[in-house]
Amino acid sequence: MGLLLRDVTIGFTGRRADVRVEGGRVTAVEPTGLPGDGAEVVDGRGGTLLPGLVDAHAHLLQWASSRRRVPLATARSATHAAELIASADATPGVLLQGANFHPALWPDRPDKALLDRALPGQPVALFSNDLHTLWLSSAAMRMVNVDHPTGVFVEDQCMALTATLPKPSTEVTDRWVLEATEAAAARGVTTIADYEYADTVTDWRRRATPATRIRCVVARFLLDETIARGLRTGDPVGERLTVGPLKIFMDGSLNTRTAYCHDHYPDSAYDGELLAPLDELLPVLRGAVAGGIGLALHAIGDRANTLALDAFEALGVGGRVEHAQLLAPGDLPRFARLGVVAGVQPAHQPDDRDAADHHWAGRTDRAFAYRALHDAGATLEFGSDAPVAPLDPWDGIASAVSRTDDDRPGWHPEQALTLATAVAASTGGDATVREGGPADLVLVGRDITGLPPSELRDLPILATVLGGDLTHRA
Repeated sequence: MGLLLRDVTIGFTGRRADVRVEGGRVTAVEPTGLPGDGAEVVDGRGGTLLPGLVDAHAHLLQWASSRRRVPLATARSATHAAELIASADATPGVLLQGANFHPALWPDRPDKALLDRALPGQPVALFSNDLHTLWLSSAAMRMVNVDHPTGVFVEDQCMALTATLPKPSTEVTDRWVLEATEAAAARGVTTIADYEYADTVTDWRRRATPATRIRCVVARFLLDETIARGLRTGDPVGERLTVGPLKIFMDGSLNTRTAYCHDHYPDSAYDGELLAPLDELLPVLRGAVAGGIGLALHAIGDRANTLALDAFEALGVGGRVEHAQLLAPGDLPRFARLGVVAGVQPAHQPDDRDAADHHWAGRTDRAFAYRALHDAGATLEFGSDAPVAPLDPWDGIASAVSRTDDDRPGWHPEQALTLATAVAASTGGDATVREGGPADLVLVGRDITGLPPSELRDLPILATVLGGDLTHRA
């Protein structure tokens, strides 16, 4: 019989209305007082109704797994991280996992010897917050049949070994992932782009129906197979499932100091790591485009971003740059001119401000430069990169507006966005609900117009609607 959202505030218009949903569409936006006519009624009490929130970049299996790992974000050094993991409950012989350590400013370096001393004989795997570093104990390395002088693996080695580490059964991890989509729906999310480094199409087809729509991003090693299957970006592959773009790494990350930059890192002649030279990359990208697969290029350092934009210019197609953290000034207008979306993760900025001040000293006026991108006409789409940051768009929105997540003043406040712009970047570009539009909606428990940024992270969500169905109700 449909759904009636009674007494809601429509986006940032200040207009109070009743909204009727039937057949997966918004069928009426009228002054308050619409008859129920047998519809399920949700009382908005003046709260804000928005289009459903989109997390445009997450790693869902890793996010679901990370929710069960030992948190190490407070570790002040490699030694401290080893002490924290040693205090956790461990089952002898069973892999103990920790997550979210930030090594960029540590006074010492991770090493297998620290883990071996803290937990002799125990297999231990620790994942950095940016997922670009994997730190293993000797026992954990024996599990995956590798040897290494330090037990620290970065970039391609990190990704490959992460995929081979022992995991719970598929039945268990599938349940974890589906629970993660339910948690996302409880924060107003209706769509997630899953950048998991795996066969996401096969994995999602196996699972039960998720609580959000899923864009199944294509890993590079599966490009040829995806094209051979006849799949193209945007194709439906199951209930609430579509094929996403191809993900290609141009460089590494800031905290691993592998982001590829025009200038050297401090006290070295090292400028980061280019993972995909352009002359080798272009034939791969041309093959993807010819096969109907969209492009999402990971670029964090300014030189990597220049090369990513060079690739789009050479191909004559638009696409996505994922992260776009450090940008050369001349590249800002190229995003709009080339039709390239900046897929950014605002929650990374307060997490990485200290590392950026150290490793990108003198350049941070163009780091996480969201206002400059917006003013240059670029399309911004927000994601979390979960588990690097929580899968909660309100966390990213708050960071984009305030440029801080603690008691310190906003970092480079000139790059802050307005709340309306930040919300639009989290809803696919439009913050208004219209008659005839899709019924992917979120009802926030407050009127967010003029709300202080400090209150955004804890907003109550009254209801989330996906295709006209309630996926969350407070």
